[in-house]
Amino acid sequence: MRRLRQDDPLWIGPYAVLAGVDEEAEQHRTPDRRYVARSADGRRTALVQVPHPGADPARWAAEAEEARRLALPGLAPVAEVDRAAVPVWHAAPYTPVLPLTAALAAHGGPLPEAVVRALGAALARTLATAHARGVAHAGVSPAAVLLGVDGPLLACFGAVRAAAPEGEQRLGRPGLDPGCLAPEQAQGGRPRPLGDVYALGAVLSYASTGYTVPEREELPAFLREPVTACLARDPARRPSASDLAAGLSAPLPPRPQALPGPLAPVPTVLDGPPFPLPARIVAALARQSADVLVATPAEHAQETRP
Repeated sequence: MRRLRQDDPLWIGPYAVLAGVDEEAEQHRTPDRRYVARSADGRRTALVQVPHPGADPARWAAEAEEARRLALPGLAPVAEVDRAAVPVWHAAPYTPVLPLTAALAAHGGPLPEAVVRALGAALARTLATAHARGVAHAGVSPAAVLLGVDGPLLACFGAVRAAAPEGEQRLGRPGLDPGCLAPEQAQGGRPRPLGDVYALGAVLSYASTGYTVPEREELPAFLREPVTACLARDPARRPSASDLAAGLSAPLPPRPQALPGPLAPVPTVLDGPPFPLPARIVAALARQSADVLVATPAEHAQETRP
């Protein structure tokens, strides 16, 4: 998390803002402005989001409503949407998560193969579920991947659609990662499922190298074929999300079995979270959780309580 700046809001709807989620250096590639915030009565902590200044608020809010309606497993939840507010916003209950960009920073570099495989398979399954319903996510990027101990959540639903309508060039629009824009979407084409696959290939490249558009030789051997296929300029040459999930899926190492009986230790995230996260990322999530627990709204926010 980062401290608030002068241009950050102190209140978003009924929530007092505590901290920003994305570091300033990453905000140009993040389609939403994301904050950890707390309700005025102090009982609820939420992840609250407002659109990037370059996005159309009406289209952004419509995409948030669609994400709330879909409520797919693996899709970042949207519990509240206020389309009448200025700025428009949406929120969901807070759980400790790190954007993929922050996760790589916490880990100190690209992620291990087992983590990248599990990450790719989980994201591909989420996309395959959406695609089976005829829905393109249209917002896949490293900033859209939120890592928690239970696995990744895919946020920023519809960011490409919100950035510009069909027929208008999207390359260079604020909040969009150019390395994750499929060529047909960059030129204003309608976002379709195979555009999500292109973006997922760029995300897996980032997770394993730190770059969304690396040279083939920079990719680890297990990713060279699938990522090259995902990043094909011709959509017809890209794999489906379900095929990609099947190719990346691999059995996870067995977790240690606790001894039976009343003295058996209660497992914690330090004993190995359900999703195979490196220890430094688990530690960063624990620090974030502790920081949020003790955070208080800025003094000025308390004075200007709505």
